[in-house]
Amino acid sequence: MTPRLTSEFRVKALIRRVHDAGGSAMVLAKGDAMSGAILVVALNRGRDPFCWERDPSGVGLTPCGPRDSAPQDVENYWRRRRQNDPDLWVIELDIASAERFAAETISTN
Repeated sequence: MTPRLTSEFRVKALIRRVHDAGGSAMVLAKGDAMSGAILVVALNRGRDPFCWERDPSGVGLTPCGPRDSAPQDVENYWRRRRQNDPDLWVIELDIASAERFAAETISTN
């Protein structure tokens, strides 16, 4: 059996990398430490929220949630997701190239 990184480890690594690069990152909702799915809410200078989640295959990110919407719509989206999946991690990133940071950190097996 090949050891795998836990969801909590991936989240902490992502937050550390974003902070080290001068961005802002925070956990909006904690999920299952071992294997919870990870949803990333990316912002551009506090605006234009966009969501991705780790692809079920573990390689890459999949866009999800509302597009070109108000921040409240995105928050409503992830809160509904959490109601159905309490193991879901929700992470907010506010940094240029948020998708790149997320893909490099949480989308590897």
